[in-house]
Amino acid sequence: MQETETMHFIMLNSKIFRNTQIYLDRIIKEYELSSGSLPYLLFLDKNEGISQNKLSEEIGNDKAMSARTISKLIQLDYLYKEQHEKNSRAYRLYLTEKAKQILPVIHEKVQGMVGLFTEDLTEEDLLITMKSLKKIYDSTQKLR
Repeated sequence: MQETETMHFIMLNSKIFRNTQIYLDRIIKEYELSSGSLPYLLFLDKNEGISQNKLSEEIGNDKAMSARTISKLIQLDYLYKEQHEKNSRAYRLYLTEKAKQILPVIHEKVQGMVGLFTEDLTEEDLLITMKSLKKIYDSTQKLR
């Protein structure tokens, strides 16, 4: 890949990420959520009872950032934590009823966002894009 193509690749990736964050922030603002806190709720929606450390690892944020985000979500009454039965220093995380009520609406809004972003892609284009993005993501994991 030539240098100009490399820079274009990096800039496009950055712009897509930023546009997605801006749009997400706009559609979830009414719930006092941000694009940074949303992955925690979405992941917990399918993995309740996960430990705080494991959630941090799965999201890909450091423990301090995750602790701040989780504290904010607890403060907003979207999460609660219970002490781990085998490790008194660890906590398991759960969604509150408030979170469970808004998550279907948020899922619908996120689905709409993805639909908007991909509306000009054919089914084949979408499959190729998803496969390529997965390969790129897997490669970037080596950078950690």
